[in-house]
Amino acid sequence: MIRKTALSLSTLLMAILLLVSSRAFADTINLTLSDPVQSGVPGSTLSFVATVSAPNTNGAAVFLNSDSFDVDSPLTLDDNPFFGNFPLSLNPGDSATDVLFTVTIPTDAAITDYSGFFAILGGADGGASDVLAWTTFEVNAVPEPSNVLLVATGLAGLALLGFSKRFCL
Repeated sequence: MIRKTALSLSTLLMAILLLVSSRAFADTINLTLSDPVQSGVPGSTLSFVATVSAPNTNGAAVFLNSDSFDVDSPLTLDDNPFFGNFPLSLNPGDSATDVLFTVTIPTDAAITDYSGFFAILGGADGGASDVLAWTTFEVNAVPEPSNVLLVATGLAGLALLGFSKRFCL
């Protein structure tokens, strides 16, 4: 009787370990942004392309159920590309590459560097919301080239005016 109980308990323990390890393998993905640092002028929208892959070592499909993100104000992030471009799940060895999200730089944004993060949530089933992978990104708001050219032309004109006055006297 004791031997039967011990065998039942060890079988139960082994089943639990297999279930837990199988779930751990199912919850693994890799997330890589192709260009995590991008520059744009105020008023522009930047697209961040990513590759999401499930390692061959996964024991089951991984469900990509949702996301979480944050970006410095006043920039805005649109996660609709994630829902429209990526599959609901990835089988072991599968990968997908497409636009993951976009970031809009408002027209009144300061010319500076902004940062943020993007996380994919999901797991072993359609209701899971574990953090599967996350990545950081940076947006550099830069002045419009025409503004830089205008300032440079003005400075060159002032320098030329000073140079010509020096030699005319």
